[in-house]
Amino acid sequence: MLRHLEIRDLLLIDRLQLDFQPGLNVLTGETGAGKSILLDALGLALGWKGRGDLVRTGAAQAEVTAVFALGPGHAARAVLDEAGLPAGEDELVLRRVAGAEGRRTAYVDDRRVSAETLRALAETLVELHGQQDDRGLLDPRGHRALLDAFAGHDEAVAAVRGAWRTVAAARRALADGEAAGAAARAEEDFLRHAVAELDLLAPGAGEEAALDARRRAMQAATRVRDDIARAARLLSEGGAEQATADALRRLEAAADGAGGRLEAPVAALGRALDELAEAARGVALCLDALEVDPLALERAEERLFAIRAAARKHGVPPEDLPGLAARLRDRLALVEDGAAGLARRRAAVAAAAAAHDAAAAALGASRRAAAARLDAAMAAELPPLRLERARFATVIAAAEPGPDGADAVAFTVATNPGTPPGPLDRIASGGELARFLLALKVCLQAAAPGRTLIFDEIDRGVGGATADAVGRRLAALAQGGQVLVVTHAPQVAARGSHHYRVEKRIEEGCTRAVVAALDPAGRVDEIARMLAGEAVTEAARAAARALLAG
Repeated sequence: MLRHLEIRDLLLIDRLQLDFQPGLNVLTGETGAGKSILLDALGLALGWKGRGDLVRTGAAQAEVTAVFALGPGHAARAVLDEAGLPAGEDELVLRRVAGAEGRRTAYVDDRRVSAETLRALAETLVELHGQQDDRGLLDPRGHRALLDAFAGHDEAVAAVRGAWRTVAAARRALADGEAAGAAARAEEDFLRHAVAELDLLAPGAGEEAALDARRRAMQAATRVRDDIARAARLLSEGGAEQATADALRRLEAAADGAGGRLEAPVAALGRALDELAEAARGVALCLDALEVDPLALERAEERLFAIRAAARKHGVPPEDLPGLAARLRDRLALVEDGAAGLARRRAAVAAAAAAHDAAAAALGASRRAAAARLDAAMAAELPPLRLERARFATVIAAAEPGPDGADAVAFTVATNPGTPPGPLDRIASGGELARFLLALKVCLQAAAPGRTLIFDEIDRGVGGATADAVGRRLAALAQGGQVLVVTHAPQVAARGSHHYRVEKRIEEGCTRAVVAALDPAGRVDEIARMLAGEAVTEAARAAARALLAG
C-alpha cells in the first residue's frame, strides 16, 4: 500500500509531498492540469519505462521517494531476501534520482540497488491499468497464474511442481547413466585390464607409507649392523680382556706387600672385567636383533615400487589406489550391467512422467471448470460497463508438460458479435480496454493481494450510469486495500474515500503543477466543477452533494 509520495524537480513540480490512504483515492483536475505527472513520478520511483525528459527546467536532477506499507507476508519481502536486502518492520522506501544528463540511480531503504531488483519489487507493490497498459492483465504469460489464483489452485499447482521436480531428477539420472555407460563402453578394454591389474596388486589403505617406513628401517639397520659387527669382533678377540686379567692377577699377588695401596686398583680392574663382559653380551644381543633378511628387504622394495608405478600410471597418489580400483570397478559394472541399469532408470522416468501427467490432468480439469466460472462472472460484469456486446473467453490449450502443468491459458475477447475472439490488447478502443480490464480485475480481485491498484482514465468516453458502474466497482476493489484512479468522471470521483485535485498555476512567470487533498467542502466544489465546468452554480453543488450521498 502506497503511504507517501515525495517529488522534487520533476517536470512541472518543484516540491510536492502527498500522503495516501487505504481505500479509493481519486485524482481529478482539468485536462492538461498534470495528473499524469503523478503517474510519471511514481513510475520513476518504481523503475517503469517512461519518458526521458523528467527533470524540471533549470534543475540538475529530479528525485522521487515512494513509501509503501508492508504486511508480514508481503511478496516484496521475498524479493528483498533474494537480493540480500534487509526488510523493515512495516514499510519500504523506494527512492530514485534522474539526472538531467539521463543517468538514473535507485535506492531501497537508502541502499543502492539495480534496476532489475527495483522492477522486481515494483511487480509486488503496484499494478497499473490503463489505456497504455503493457503489463499485468494484458501479459499472456501471467494469465495461467491469474486463473490459478482465481480458482485457489495453490495445493494443486504445488503438487504438479513437485511431480515435475521428480521427473526432472529422473531424467537427469537417466542422462547421467547413458553418458556414463557410453563412456564406459568406449573404454571397456582399458577398464577390464586396469581392474584386473589393480585387483592383482590389491593395494591396501596406507600400504605404501607402511612399506616405505619398513624399507627405510631395514636399510638403516643394515648400515648400522656393519659397525656393530666390527665392534663385536673386536670384543670377541679378547685382547683387552686378557691384558686386564693378567694385570689383575699380578696386582692381586703383590697386594699383600703393598700395604693396602693396591686395594682400589684391584677392585677397579675387577669391575672393568665385569663391564667388558656385559658390553660383549649387549653387543651380541643387538647384533642378533638387527639381523635383516635380504629377501624380505627385496620383497618390500618390489612391492613398494609396484604400488608407486601403478600410482604413476593412473595419475593418482599411491594412497588413492584403493579408491581408484573401486571407481573403475563401478564403471566396468555399468558396461556389464548397463542395459539393466538403464532400463531401471527409464522405468523411473516413465513412472515419474505418468505421475506428473496425472497431476497435470487433474489441475487442467480444475482449470477448465474455473475458466467457465470466470467467463460467467465476466459476462455479468460487462453489460453495466457498456460492454454488453463484448464476449470474454478463457482459452485453455494443450502445452508442453512443465512445472505448471500442461496447459496454456489466454484471456481473449470479441468486442462485436460475429468477430473471432483475440488477445486483450487488440481491443479496438482504449476506453473499452480500460473498462474491460476493470471488469477482469473485479473478477480476479483476490489474485494480487497487497498491491496498490492504479487505473489511469479508465472512464474515458463513458458517463452517466456507466461511469457510476465504474465508480462502484473501483470502490469495491478498494475495500480492504488501496486503489488510485485518475478520472474525469464526477460519478467516479464521488465514490472516492480520499480526493486530490491537480491544477496548474503560473507563479512568477513559471508554470507549476500543485496537488491538494480536498476536505468535504472542497470535494463538493470540485465535483460540481466536473459536472458544470468553470461556472460552478448552486445547482451544480446540489448535484455534487447528491452524488456524494449516493
